[in-house]
Parts: sequence; structure tokens; C-alpha cells
Amino acid sequence: MKTLAVFSLFAAASLTAQAPAPPTAPPRGNMLIGRAVPDPAAVERGQKTFSANCGFCHGSNAQGGDTGPDLVRSPLALDDERGDKIGPVILQGRTNKGMPAFHLPAEQIQDIAAFLRSRQQAAIDRNAYTILNVVTGDRQKGREYFNGAGRCNTCHSPTGDLAGIARKYDAVTLQSRFLYPRSPQLRSKVTVTLASGQTFAGTLEYLDDFNVALRDTAGEYSSFTRDPRLKIDVRDPLAAHAELLGKYTDSDMHNVLAYLVTLK
Repeated sequence: MKTLAVFSLFAAASLTAQAPAPPTAPPRGNMLIGRAVPDPAAVERGQKTFSANCGFCHGSNAQGGDTGPDLVRSPLALDDERGDKIGPVILQGRTNKGMPAFHLPAEQIQDIAAFLRSRQQAAIDRNAYTILNVVTGDRQKGREYFNGAGRCNTCHSPTGDLAGIARKYDAVTLQSRFLYPRSPQLRSKVTVTLASGQTFAGTLEYLDDFNVALRDTAGEYSSFTRDPRLKIDVRDPLAAHAELLGKYTDSDMHNVLAYLVTLK
């Protein structure tokens, strides 16, 4: 028994020693990409090398130039690790696309890779993004669109539901809400009519190619299998907003926002 106890203790100690180390915490400084932040010195060297050899086509910030594509969004560059993907392209070139070969040492290619990774990380780091002034439109044209082509006034009123809206939301939030409105109080309603003529109505809970479900005013949940005899009538109170997204011009959107921010 004593021997067995000693053996068990030794086995437990061995398992503890061989247990994998806990995963290390993600690199600090940029939590939006699951890769290490490149060495600043390598990034600085890579930027100089890139600007001297590649900037005339791809732009000094790697976001594309007159003849070269944007490398910040390039799938090849995004999949690169220390030059393993971009290295062969740099060394061999792409003559069919007008890119010559560059005979750079491995260290410089790795520095370029570090520079590109830093540009990619900066592009997706929303914490570092500064929102500029979005109120750049013409408020009078926005009022005309609201009451005219946009037909916004058929559902909304500047003295009714929109009264004081600009005090409630800042300009950026207000722009987002009128372009992509979402509200628990404005969920789609649906009426389902069975082949027998019996109808069920309520708030739409689920809808796909096979099933439809609703919850009535009493809170009762009903689900139906879709077939050609089943009639479904969905009324989305936000459908007009979705339809306008395909019609807005940039000027329309900015003008409407310029008008909405006056509703204080």
C-alpha cells in the first residue's frame, strides 16, 4: 500500500509537471486583432523600405496608389506572417501586372511585413478612430427631402414623434438611428391565415423558408409549417427605412441629418 501511495503521488506530480501552460494573455495595446503588435523599430525600418521601393505604386501608407492595389486590405498581406506570403511576391515580382522584382534581403522583407501589419491593425482599431463632423449637409434641402421625395413626413412629424430628437441624440447617433433604425417597440406584425380560413395575428417571432411563428397579444406562442396553402402577411413598420437605403444619395443622407439636428 505504501508503495502504491508513493507511485500515485509520483504520477500526480508528473502529470502536473507535464500539464500545458495556460494560454498567454493577448498582446496589450491592440485588442482587436489576435496577433502580436509588431516591434516599433521594425515598423519604422519597414516604412522607410516600403516608401522607397513600393510607395510609388502602393502609396506611402500602403493604401493603394495610381497603379498598385491597397495592401492594407489585401488578403495576401492579411494572411502574411513575417513575410512568408509577401516575400515571394517581392522577390519574384508580378510582371504580368507591371510589378518588377525587388531583390531585398530577408530582414528588410520582414520589416515591410511588420509595417503592413501595423497598418492593418491601425485600420481596424476603432478605439483609435476619430469621428469627424458628420453634419455637412444643407438643412433646407434636408427639410425638402423629408417632406418630399423621402416621404418621411408620412410617418414622422417634427412637432410630434421627432420633437426634441436632436436633444436626445448626438449627431452621430442620430444619423445611425435614421439610417438603421431598430426598436423593440417597432417589431414586425404578422397575420397567418390557414387553409380553413382561420387567422392568427401577433408579433412576428420567427420566419424562414420552412416555418413562421408569432406571439399574440395574450402572449401565446404559435408556430406554423409553411406550405402553399398558408397565407402570411408581414407588416414591418421600419420597411420604409430599409427601402430608402437603396435610394439615398450621399447628399440626401447628409441633408436629412442637417435638418434633423435642428429639431431641438
